[in-house]
Amino acid sequence: MNVIFFAIVLISFVVAGFRQLTWMPQGASSGATDKAVPLHGPMQDLATAMIDGATGSVTLALGLVGVMALFLGLMKVAEEGGLLIVIARTVRPLMVRLFPDVPAEHPAMGSMILNMAANALGLGNAATPFGIRAMQQLETLNRSPGTASNAMVLFLAINTSSVTILPTGVIALRAAAGSVDPAGIVPTTLFATICSTTVAIIMAKLCQRYWPVTPVGPPVGPPVGPPVGPPVGPPVGPVVAEHAPAVEIEDAPMQDVGAPYPLWVSVAALSAIVGLVPLTIFYGRGIAPWIIPGLMVGLLGFGVARRVNVYEAFVEGAKDGFQVALRIIPYLVAILVAVAMFRTSGALEMLIRPLGAVTELVGLPADALPMALLRPLSGSGAYGILASIIQDPATGPDSYIGYLVSTFQGSTETTFYVLAVYFGAVQIRRIRHALVAALAADVAGIAAAVFIVSYLYGS
Repeated sequence: MNVIFFAIVLISFVVAGFRQLTWMPQGASSGATDKAVPLHGPMQDLATAMIDGATGSVTLALGLVGVMALFLGLMKVAEEGGLLIVIARTVRPLMVRLFPDVPAEHPAMGSMILNMAANALGLGNAATPFGIRAMQQLETLNRSPGTASNAMVLFLAINTSSVTILPTGVIALRAAAGSVDPAGIVPTTLFATICSTTVAIIMAKLCQRYWPVTPVGPPVGPPVGPPVGPPVGPPVGPVVAEHAPAVEIEDAPMQDVGAPYPLWVSVAALSAIVGLVPLTIFYGRGIAPWIIPGLMVGLLGFGVARRVNVYEAFVEGAKDGFQVALRIIPYLVAILVAVAMFRTSGALEMLIRPLGAVTELVGLPADALPMALLRPLSGSGAYGILASIIQDPATGPDSYIGYLVSTFQGSTETTFYVLAVYFGAVQIRRIRHALVAALAADVAGIAAAVFIVSYLYGS
């Protein structure tokens, strides 16, 4: 992100500087000498855009306070009610079949399931510790230290394309931007992530035969104990740096998943999720207005049924929402200022014009192209671009482009960041086909997002 941030600023300055040196004030060619005419120009416009971008980023973050408090309060109720454990026990029989190299009762299985469950609910702060712990536990089964095992590669591929039922962060941002239908991306995100996860699994399974690994010895260590306590390993910094909006990585409780539900329960749950796809395609517009009210009633009702003190839990989660909204201000300032400079200098137009002419043919507008290109590289950068697009009065959150970039943010992952952090935690140097599977999932997610958004919200 350091390189990307500096490169954007430097390129913007160089392009604006060149335009300033070749710029001619209006009327100069006709010999006008009216000194009252302001001689602004590209560099002055660049400076103005920087100030406006910084001001707008703070305004946006303050607007997020209430919405983030609402969603994190509801998620806290769900967490204390054990919703993550319910999802984990439902998915476990299917995971055993996806990961035949991992014993059913190995702690890695529980950590992987909890990671995926947290991702499905948009709980990025909980998903990352679970994921790092899962990689450390998978390393105890790895017979080739320094080389990613098949289980590691498949887990990373699924993690970077995880099925997302509730993209809470993007919904909150859309609401803060004045969307009349902030949850309208729930059906589009669900469809896109189902497609990307399917492609991730298929690619990981197909490619593993072309990247064989020769065992060099027994597993690197004995099976680790029950998954308790915080994950150990190198500090990974605040999640918000690449997964905004999220909270700083904290010591998430590494709970034991417990006994799985019967296989028929897992099959029924998976069938229900898949069955939502045609439902969202044909009735997405009608369902979307019900999502946020239904979500509040459903999660609070779940908490009451699980005998959670819903009011106290909601308030505790809402406190985190307030802190999250304030914590992301520095990231928003940096990214939105850089994006404003890149756009105002004319560099963005120079980059997008030739590529956009091609992508327009497949339903990907030039204005949404920067989001698609940056999302696998930088979560915070993509988040800043998303914020700048949906806040632009000429675009807005409820336009076709607004829905499309929102779906990109909710249904794709910061691939290179995830690979670096998760593999770095266990010192994996040879990642084999992990990048191929993850990028294939990214492409599938973008293509699926373009298709479903075009169908539901295209003109």
